[in-house]
Amino acid sequence: MLDKCFNTFNIQRSLNKKGCPYDNAVAEATFKIIKTKFIKGEFITTGELQQAFVAYAYCYNHQWLHSSLGYLPEVEFNK
Repeated sequence: MLDKCFNTFNIQRSLNKKGCPYDNAVAEATFKIIKTKFIKGEFITTGELQQAFVAYAYCYNHQWLHSSLGYLPEVEFNK
């Protein structure tokens, strides 16, 4: 199922070398969100799926407060 999602959004997988778990937790959390919110969602068209994913990404980057970034949204932290 993830392969279909990656192909739909033209996403290329990026994996660390074997035995290097540093970004695994972030990747696993991201994949869980994709699976629960988008793959198992009730979308009739890929356009609806894309619109929902774009809205999610906007909220994640512009509105959600991230404790690891001093409780700032990612966009504000990067400024």
